[in-house]
Amino acid sequence: MPRDIPIGNGSLLINFDASYRLRDIYYPHVGQENHSAGHPFRFGVWTDGQFRWVDDSRWERKLDYAGDTLMTKVTLRHPDLALRLVCNDVVDFHENLYLRRITIHNEADREREVRLFFHHDFHILGNAVGDTAYYEPERRAILHYKRNRWFLISGARQNEPHGLDQWATGNKEVANQEGTWRDAEDGHLEGNPIAQGSVDSAVALHATVPAAGQAVITYWMAVGCDFKEVTRIHRAVRHRKPETFTRRTEAYWNLWVNKEGRSLGDLPHDVRHLFRRSLAILRTQIDNGGAVIAANDFDIAHLGRDTYSYMWPRDGALVTSALIEAGYSEASRQFFDFCHRIISPEGFFLHKYNPDGTLASSWHPWLLNGKKCLPVQEDETGLVIWALWRHYQKFRDVEFIKPLYRGLIIRAAQWMVSYRSEADHLPLESYDLWEERRGVLSFTVAAVWAGLIAAANFADAFGEEDSASRYRTAAGEIRAAADQHLYDESAGRFVRMVNRRDDGTFDVDMTLDASLFGLWYFGMYAPDDPRIVRTMKAIRERLWVRTDVGGVARYENDYYHQVSQDVANVPGNPWFICTLWLAQWEIAKAQSRDDLEPARKILEWVAARARPSGVLAEQVNPYTDAPLSVSPLTWSHATFVATVLEYLAHS
Repeated sequence: MPRDIPIGNGSLLINFDASYRLRDIYYPHVGQENHSAGHPFRFGVWTDGQFRWVDDSRWERKLDYAGDTLMTKVTLRHPDLALRLVCNDVVDFHENLYLRRITIHNEADREREVRLFFHHDFHILGNAVGDTAYYEPERRAILHYKRNRWFLISGARQNEPHGLDQWATGNKEVANQEGTWRDAEDGHLEGNPIAQGSVDSAVALHATVPAAGQAVITYWMAVGCDFKEVTRIHRAVRHRKPETFTRRTEAYWNLWVNKEGRSLGDLPHDVRHLFRRSLAILRTQIDNGGAVIAANDFDIAHLGRDTYSYMWPRDGALVTSALIEAGYSEASRQFFDFCHRIISPEGFFLHKYNPDGTLASSWHPWLLNGKKCLPVQEDETGLVIWALWRHYQKFRDVEFIKPLYRGLIIRAAQWMVSYRSEADHLPLESYDLWEERRGVLSFTVAAVWAGLIAAANFADAFGEEDSASRYRTAAGEIRAAADQHLYDESAGRFVRMVNRRDDGTFDVDMTLDASLFGLWYFGMYAPDDPRIVRTMKAIRERLWVRTDVGGVARYENDYYHQVSQDVANVPGNPWFICTLWLAQWEIAKAQSRDDLEPARKILEWVAARARPSGVLAEQVNPYTDAPLSVSPLTWSHATFVATVLEYLAHS
């Protein structure tokens, strides 16, 4: 189920699904240590002897954010209860504190008691072994903990004493025990004070709501590494009042999203809105330690027992490039510092990394056909250096670049120069950006060329002319080899991939792939080069999905989450990034404002297919527009931001 409204501060990330159930709690890194493991935290309402959990089908829900902020604005109404709830969720921009303010609107003509129930299905450190939950009477709070991960839960009514009105702890997932959420459904919790092992808890906050009036309740969860830390945060909320934290966080994100104060020109309202929303959502997916996480939708784990909660250097470089153009130097510096820490001594990046910088899971083997092979995606190395040069061009922060020059830039450049065939000068085989095949990919070749040109620019800037010459010579050889081996005259376009045979000739993969856009986007060819024009036109004609949904597929007969076998009309599911690549090409070759119209229409296409909250998935169903795979995908939002900025620069 899509994660419709993520909120976070770079250390604590909270995700909600389309039913407004809290599904993910990541701490202390964005994407690392999911303390719910995707299990739903339930939210329910009791009044007049009736009880409804928030996933009940009769709730009318609107999940959104408040303006340009990372404070939610969720509206819930249930006809059976004659209640309307307006909920504002925030993760404080500074403290590891999650708050939910609920304004209860009584639609009945009489005063009523309303009880709000909050259920917690923790799997601390990713599992439910050895957890403890207990009620702490002095603070009138529930605490969950295991080792050095603590969660304190409490709440308050407006202008009344703080503390929980009801509470219970219990066991779950053992001997058919469902958990304490069942205990809540009669409106009363039994008050069990402690549970150990596979445990959960439920708490309640009560309000008396006047006829046709309203009442406000605030619920909060303090998160930390020990009892002292969570009680300090809890004490701050009690003394400074919960509304202090919601107000300051709302103000902070307004400042952050609008820091450049840029005009978005004549773009339609929905596009302008999604641009600002995308900036905020991007920040939720970036760890304070610099890791740019691909996606944090834990439901994808049901597919292959793994997630997207990793830092791919390629995704990170492309996301960071968009943030650079948007003016967010702090985020880009953190990313490049992270890359400096994780690059191998030899000068390459491996497949992907955990948010703390350790090596992540991989399916790329070190042994292939009986021989050792390097399990890399070489475009990841090239694009980090390409993006770093863009950072320097934008911000000119020489003192930041200085410590990266030897350990990151030169190290990567030397490896890219050496990791080539002596016979044909193209890069050696590596895995493609889709992580499905190994060979010499056009996208990878373009990324390596761009990385070497960037490294040469840095070497010139630092007065090392010999190094600059060596890198430019290698880049020139790569470009000449691409002319010779990656362009097919009979097809009139570039090819996706070649593989070397033992006799020095090549097997050629003619599959049309949207990633061929990299040949011009990273600068190796001009966007109006006739060969590029023919290639991009082929992408537009053959990869466009011929349904009412439209959009561009990754490549011909894409199998990933494949919905249709009608590949003539549906070559694959439409991906936001692939569709936006077409828009970026239209922008790059535009000579007039009229030439920008196809790109404008694609921006509108994307905005029309965002979730109501503004979240963009990886791909959508070619017949229904329903999100597929993970949601939000960081790369989707970054590509939208980059495309809007390119459009504005050309308009």
